[in-house]
Amino acid sequence: MNATVEISGKQFTVSVGDRVKVAHQQSEIGDKLTYDKVLFATDGEKHLIGTPTLKGASVETSVLEQGRDRKILIYKKKRRKGYQRKNGHRQDYTLLQIDNIKLSAAKKTAKKKQAEETAKED
Repeated sequence: MNATVEISGKQFTVSVGDRVKVAHQQSEIGDKLTYDKVLFATDGEKHLIGTPTLKGASVETSVLEQGRDRKILIYKKKRRKGYQRKNGHRQDYTLLQIDNIKLSAAKKTAKKKQAEETAKED
């Protein structure tokens, strides 16, 4: 089972057991976090597409680590002017482990739509 979830404005395609490095989240190590902005889900055969999100679907995660990423260097220079600037930046991150992907309400709505379509055909 795969799902595309939005966390802190960025989209991640995850499955159960994956580890994802996301922007810093206000939480402690060991906390359980739930994200309900699930945009897409698939179980291999059925594909559920949200408009824009799947209602009732959620992704449960646990926080494994809080840290700072490697340093990124920024260097600016203008030739023949003697202008040089060097700067560095380290981004805070949170390492999440995907524990569960719940699609219970999303599956029910998909089944209801199929039942309505078959009722219209009769």
